[in-house]
Amino acid sequence: MPKILLATTNIHKTEEVAAMLGSDWQVTDLRNHPEIILPEETGLSFEENAIIKAKGASAALPGMLILADDSGLEVDALNGAPGVRSARFAGEGSTDERNRAELRRQLRERSRNPGQSFPGRFHCCLVVVKDGEVLHVTNGTVEGRVTVTAQGKGGFGYDSMFIPEGYNKSFGVLPAEVKNQLSHRARAMESMQKWLQSAGSNL
Repeated sequence: MPKILLATTNIHKTEEVAAMLGSDWQVTDLRNHPEIILPEETGLSFEENAIIKAKGASAALPGMLILADDSGLEVDALNGAPGVRSARFAGEGSTDERNRAELRRQLRERSRNPGQSFPGRFHCCLVVVKDGEVLHVTNGTVEGRVTVTAQGKGGFGYDSMFIPEGYNKSFGVLPAEVKNQLSHRARAMESMQKWLQSAGSNL
């Protein structure tokens, strides 16, 4: 069984990726390598940050196939913010709860009524690296609306504030199997999975 390491300690991301790749792949992450400290994400785009993470892990794990993602929420009314700062929107070391609180604060300043929602999207960039070489890059987005009030407690990050296009419930309410079919990460992973399958033993 081929192995791939996800350059994250976020168990939710790892579970999502493992579910998307299926039983053909053994997926691990950096929770098994506490000695590895990834470089600071100084990129100005999701792709730049994903490459920084992937190459950082690859330098410490030669010969290992590394998968890294950088993803975030873009709200049109906030000129694309939180964007690449989604994980630290309320400051360095922010929690999901603090980031959501900061997003609510900024959206309320632009709200005309309590139930107003704002056009936005989740974007994900996935990068595969081996021995420091970028092998492939894919991207995925899901359009929708961002609400000031949260819906549900499922998912993570901003999921409870995001209602995907064509639905009336947030990612915090929708079942994981539904989210894993239409999310930004699912769309980027679908393209990545096709590439991984075509590359096969060449990896």
